[in-house]
Amino acid sequence: MKKIIIVLFILAMALFLSGCQEQVTPEDRLAEYIEHWNNLEFGEMYEIYLNEGTKAAYGTDEFIDRQQKLHEDLGIENLEVTFTEAPEDTEWEQEQPADFPVQVSMDTLAGPVEFEETMTLLYEETEEAGNWFVEWTPSFIFPQLEAGDPVRINRQAAARGELYDRNDQPLAVNGNGRSIGVVPEKFTDAADKEQLAELLGMSVEEIDRQLEQDWVQNNLSQFVPLSKTSNDNTELLEQVLEIPGTMHQETAMREYPYGEALSHLIGYIGPITAEQLSELQEQGYTENDMIGRQGLERQLEDRLRGEDGMRIYIDKEQEQITVAEKQAVDGEKIQLTIDAELQQIAYESMDGEAGTSAAVDPETGETLVLLSSPGFNPSEFMLGMSGERYEELKEDPLMPLYNRFAQSYAPGSTIKPVTAAIGLEAGTLDPSEGLTIEGETWQKDDWGGYEVTRVHPEAPNPIDLNKALVYSDNIYFARQALEMGRSTLVEGLENFAFGEEIPYPLALQSSQISNDGNISSEGQQADTSFGQGQMLANILHMASVYQPFLTDGVMHEPTLLLEEEDAQVWKDGLVSAENAEILRTDLRNVVVDGFAQEANLENIPLAGKTGTAELKAAGEESGQENGFFIAYDSANPEFIIAMMIEDVGDNDGSAYVAGMVGETFEQFYQ
Repeated sequence: MKKIIIVLFILAMALFLSGCQEQVTPEDRLAEYIEHWNNLEFGEMYEIYLNEGTKAAYGTDEFIDRQQKLHEDLGIENLEVTFTEAPEDTEWEQEQPADFPVQVSMDTLAGPVEFEETMTLLYEETEEAGNWFVEWTPSFIFPQLEAGDPVRINRQAAARGELYDRNDQPLAVNGNGRSIGVVPEKFTDAADKEQLAELLGMSVEEIDRQLEQDWVQNNLSQFVPLSKTSNDNTELLEQVLEIPGTMHQETAMREYPYGEALSHLIGYIGPITAEQLSELQEQGYTENDMIGRQGLERQLEDRLRGEDGMRIYIDKEQEQITVAEKQAVDGEKIQLTIDAELQQIAYESMDGEAGTSAAVDPETGETLVLLSSPGFNPSEFMLGMSGERYEELKEDPLMPLYNRFAQSYAPGSTIKPVTAAIGLEAGTLDPSEGLTIEGETWQKDDWGGYEVTRVHPEAPNPIDLNKALVYSDNIYFARQALEMGRSTLVEGLENFAFGEEIPYPLALQSSQISNDGNISSEGQQADTSFGQGQMLANILHMASVYQPFLTDGVMHEPTLLLEEEDAQVWKDGLVSAENAEILRTDLRNVVVDGFAQEANLENIPLAGKTGTAELKAAGEESGQENGFFIAYDSANPEFIIAMMIEDVGDNDGSAYVAGMVGETFEQFYQ
């Protein structure tokens, strides 16, 4: 009897305690479910919260695997799921379904997606205990999505932006080229295949792989593309057509109308590499994309690329239902300050010699010319070239792949007007005071083996500033540098931005006074005064340092993009109006009376300064000579042009370069 009483007491207490426990509501269960949903925990959602009817209708492949794959394929991020809570006084009946409005938002490759669906929870008994479970359909992935409906993404490619010069001349544009290929039923001779492979820089095996594609085998009369080339590659196109069964047709292609002349500046696009793709895939790049590989095509990639359009849609049998759509945004049209015709003329005047040239507008700082010679054909790189052709370019002694305008070089005597300006402003150089200089060399008593050599010992004494520039007298400038002192020379050169980063959209090597920015001896001081020693200068900077002679002391920041503000002052107060006038007169006399007669044109009164810099390795008595000429039209100084040609020792030194600059002016003003 006591045992029965105890059992009844235990049962009564169990019923009492169970009645005291708070029952789980459908709202509680939905909150838990949505927390898992926001954390993308699809496995837990399926196993713990879906009702039996849903699990019977949809397996784990439809619920777990598909949702995980869609998140990956569609770039779904920032998923946020919420629900509208029921009123506080709601009483839940286990026999009745519980409905809740559920709000879903997310970001996708095609833009944001937001929708609201009603989610139903049903009460079901299980082996452990009864509980509320979610009734699910694919419409909670995307509205109107049903089992078996494919979800697709369509990409609309954005047009790449284009580059133009200041006069709206095309520099890099979306144009046309030629697609070279064959018609298989007419292309059957093995010897012809070998000949075509050689012309296209392909292997016979590569051609065979293209011809063995299923779609080709099913229709042998169709055109099968094998390679591409630019429209101007007429020799190749003519050779191809001599082979039976071959043809070429128009195809969309990036065009570089000025070719070699602008190659180092504009660069080229090419297929994205595996390394680039791994870094940029999150930005929407795919393995089929072209990307800027060099020059401004690379530097301005973010602006030129544009943004592809995307459309995500449900592909039903009778219709397509758009889930999200983002319109394509084409890349920008960007205009440069470059004058493409002037650049082409300067490039052709350099006649394929190794060198570099830059031209600036003295009143604005705009870059009108920036080139490296020789150049290369950008289309070759864009379309892909054989390893043999690349090695040919790489081994070319003129180094057409080497970008010289990005480097710095000993400027030689072209720095002498700057040395003169520093002395004039410091008051240590009197332009009318002549120095008596005898002989070809000069040195101070304590200099040991070091001495300064001049090229024209025949210059008549006394040597004043005008004669020193006309005869390019190293001894005169060495003595003036010693007179002004090291600190004055260093400070003066720093005022002209030596040792300072060049503010420019492209990476240009800075000009330097010396390796450490200091002058450690009188010998180095003398060398620096005429552009030797450890002094190096970038060609664009050298064109810029002549601006103060035309602007009465102002040097502007060099600009390259037409959208940039004009006439941004880089340095000011470099030379007074009076001293600038003196230098302008002297620079005109350099051309009229000096050793730049090749630039002494009949109808264009050029002014400027030549320079020859000798490059000697330690222990060498002589070395390669680089020739310079910096000039402007003294009557109409629209631009200052600086040009450097390497190894001019056998070509009359810097006078050879002066002739090229003179030809540039003549051709430009024709």
